[in-house]
Amino acid sequence: MHGRGGYGACEALRKPVAARLAAAGKRAIPSAPMTSAAEDPRTTPTGADAGDSAGQTASPAPGGGEDAVAAGPYASGHVPPAELAVLTADLHRFGLAEVARMATVWWIFVSVLVVEVFRKLVRIGPPGRRSWADVLAVWVRRCFEQLGPNFIKLGQVIASAPGLFPQTLSNECLKLLDAVPPVPLDAIKATIEEDLGRPIEDLVESWDEVPMSAASIAQVHACVLRDGRHAVVKVQRPHLQADIERDLRIQYRLARLVDRFEKAKKLNLPVMIADLNRSLHEELNFLLEATNMASFRTNIGYYGDNRCVTCPDVYWDLCARRVLCMERLYGFPLDDFDKIRERHVDGVMIMRRGVKVWMEAACVHGLFHGDVHAGNLMVLDDGRAAYLDFGICGRLEERYRAAFRDMFKTYVIDRDWVRLVRAMQSIGMMPPDLPDIEAAAGTVAMFITPFLDKPIGELSLGEMLQEQLNLADQFGMVGDPALALMGKQFLYFERYVKVLAPNWSMMTDPFLFKNLWPEEIAAKCAADGIELPD
Repeated sequence: MHGRGGYGACEALRKPVAARLAAAGKRAIPSAPMTSAAEDPRTTPTGADAGDSAGQTASPAPGGGEDAVAAGPYASGHVPPAELAVLTADLHRFGLAEVARMATVWWIFVSVLVVEVFRKLVRIGPPGRRSWADVLAVWVRRCFEQLGPNFIKLGQVIASAPGLFPQTLSNECLKLLDAVPPVPLDAIKATIEEDLGRPIEDLVESWDEVPMSAASIAQVHACVLRDGRHAVVKVQRPHLQADIERDLRIQYRLARLVDRFEKAKKLNLPVMIADLNRSLHEELNFLLEATNMASFRTNIGYYGDNRCVTCPDVYWDLCARRVLCMERLYGFPLDDFDKIRERHVDGVMIMRRGVKVWMEAACVHGLFHGDVHAGNLMVLDDGRAAYLDFGICGRLEERYRAAFRDMFKTYVIDRDWVRLVRAMQSIGMMPPDLPDIEAAAGTVAMFITPFLDKPIGELSLGEMLQEQLNLADQFGMVGDPALALMGKQFLYFERYVKVLAPNWSMMTDPFLFKNLWPEEIAAKCAADGIELPD
C-alpha cells in the first residue's frame, strides 16, 4: 500500500499520450509481431511527447533548480541492455549448502509444529480457542515466514486462490501479503547509499523510518524528495540471492522426482521451477521492474481510454539495481471490502476497468502484470484503480497473443470452437495432428461452455482449472509456464470479483475487449441491447 490521502483526478493520467492516441481514433490491434511492450513502436512517442516513452527519459521534477537531484546512475532513464540481463541459477548443482538448507527446512517445520500443538493443548490463543485446522494454517504461515522469499511466494498464491485451498489456510496466508518482518533500518539505508553513491540525507528532504510495507523481496518507505515530490522507495532485502538459489535447487530436485509419475507429467513441474528460477531473478533486478512499470503505464493509455486505471510513475533519478523510487499513490488495498462499501465505490466498475487494462496488456502489448495479489492492487482516493509492484511480469510472444485473442473472441462474440481449437494447437496446448478437429471442438465446447454462461459468483475457477486438466488427459495437452502465469492471475482476480462483482460474467464481458474488435463488439452490443461504459 502506498499511502492515504488526496491524489488528483482521473483525467490526470498521461494526457499527452491519451490526446495523441484519441486523435488517431480507436483501432483494431495490428498483427505485427513484437517481443515486448518496451520495443513496441506504438508505445514509443517522439518529439514533444518523448517524455511519455516507457523508460526513455527521467520523470521531470517540478521546479528544478538547486533542489533537483539527479543522483542515481540512471537519472536519464536510459538503462543499457546489459543491465537488464537476467542471470539464473544452475538448478542441477546440489551440494553441501543445499543439504544444510534441507536440514533447516526440516527443523523449522518440526519446531514450529511442536510450538503450535503445545499452544493448542494448553489453550494459548485467541478467544474461542483455535481448531486444529487453525493450528495447521498458522503452522504453515509461520514456517513460510521463516523460510524466506520462495516459501512466502507460495503463501501468497494460497492467499489469493481460495478456490484451490482450504478457506482457513487461505485466510491465514493473507498475512503474508504485507506482514513480513521488516529489515533493520540501517541495512536499508546502507543499500540505498551503496547503490546511489550518496548519503540518504542528500537524496531526500524527509524520510519515514517505519516501513509502509515489508515483503519477501523488499520493503517500502515513504519519503519526500528534495524537489518536493512525494515518493516511495522500494529497497531490496540484503543477502537474498544465495537463499533463493538454494531453495530453487531443492524444489527442482523434488519436481524431477515427482515428474517420474505418469499422472504428474502433464503438470510439467521441472519446467515450472525453471520458470520460477527466471522470474525470481528478474524480480531481484529493480531496473527491469522499473522498465516494466514505465512500459505498462504508457500502454494503459494506448487506445486513449482507461483514464481511471494507473500505476506509479518511475522516478529514474533515484533508481538503481536494488533501489526503485516511484510516485506515491494514496488509497487503500482492493481487498479492503469494508472501506470500498463505506466510500460507495462501484466495485463492479473498478473490477471491469482494472481487468480490461490487464487483458489489453496481455493480448495486445504482450507485457502483463504477473502478480496481482491483493497487496499489489489499490483503490485510490480519487476512485481510480492502480497496479503496484512489477517485479513479476509475463511476456507473451505474438503467436501467444494471437491465440489468446482468438480464444476470447470465441468466448465473447461467436462461440467458434474450431477457431479456439486451432488457437490452442498453435501454442502447443493441443496436439497438431487431431484426427477430427470438429469432434475436438465439440468436446472443448462441452467442457468450457458451462463456465462461460455463469456469473463468477456461481462458479469456481479452481474447478475450471481442474476441468482443463481433465481435458489435458484426453487430448494430450502440454503445460506451459506462460499459460500457468496467466491462469494464476485469473485465480487472484476471482477472489476480488466474488465479493465486489459476484454477478459479473468476467470471461464474456464485451467491455473488456471493445478496443480489440471495435466493430464486432459494437455490433454484438447493438444486437443484444448492451450499453458499454466509457
